[in-house]
Amino acid sequence: MNRPLKLSPAGKDYLWGGIRLKTEYGKKLTETPLAETWECSTHPDGLCKVAEGEYKGSTLLSVLKEHPEYIGTHPDTSADTPGELPILIKFIDAAKDLSVQVHPGDKYAYKHENGSRGKTEVWYVLDAEPDAKLVYGLAHDSDPDAIREAVAGGTVAEHLQYVSIAKNDVFYVAAGTIHAIGAGALIAEIQENSNITYRLYDYDRKDKDGNARPLHIDKALDVADLMRAPAPTQPMRVLRYEPGVARELLCRCKYFEVHRMLINTHDDKGISYRADSLSFRVLLCIDGEGKLVYKEAGEENTVNITKGDCIFVPADSVKIKLYGKLQLLDICG
Repeated sequence: MNRPLKLSPAGKDYLWGGIRLKTEYGKKLTETPLAETWECSTHPDGLCKVAEGEYKGSTLLSVLKEHPEYIGTHPDTSADTPGELPILIKFIDAAKDLSVQVHPGDKYAYKHENGSRGKTEVWYVLDAEPDAKLVYGLAHDSDPDAIREAVAGGTVAEHLQYVSIAKNDVFYVAAGTIHAIGAGALIAEIQENSNITYRLYDYDRKDKDGNARPLHIDKALDVADLMRAPAPTQPMRVLRYEPGVARELLCRCKYFEVHRMLINTHDDKGISYRADSLSFRVLLCIDGEGKLVYKEAGEENTVNITKGDCIFVPADSVKIKLYGKLQLLDICG
């Protein structure tokens, strides 16, 4: 039976991370600092696991290898490796600035990174300090020689477009866009299933062993868009109301679709939900608490949901009811 699977994440202790994913999102992980949690991931660099039920302790990858039908039949969900999902979902806590970086597109990554996918992503801002910013492309047209000179001279900031951010903002970051998440941002990221990052500049920082973190200038300049980037604007968002729930589309592209759901129900009437046969879905709880209920062999099963939880919903899933007062990102690969 295609029942929902509550997941437990893999953690990353990158030097720019903080503690908010532990203190505010309930992540009981040992990594310190806790920079990222890979909430729904079949990538070998950070495999999430099933948190409850029959498959408790198994990686999601192993479950999907055993049950490829859980992924679905949509062409965009056919991974090159059995069991791998086409997307990866993270929480990111930027206590310090991330490196200035760029990701390759699919063709370049496939050719130069052992058949990997590229990395287009979307950021949903969960919270932001009043002065938080991000880097989104270049402030003016440039060329590889000028950027190389800026990297060598420590003047990269003069070329970058800085954008102020606020809670509830959405940013679509296409592969090839030079970017960086700034200090004070808490982000939910939905991306292609890739871990390819080319660092262009990293403020001359050292890793925990005292070594300079590597840059990837040649590859970064191979893939980066060096033309002036249009200032990002927030997409038109329309809340559509139904009894007990409001929904809005945050992002739709060839790689993923992301909606936000605001649920407010009583115990006697839930919100109907399921994934169709084309694709799996993922529910990422960004606030509140509630529960997910489904029936199996006539017996009612309950999955409790609280802020920070992630639920994988297999393609052609059982019928589900959602109850409570909670905000979810509803993601389709």
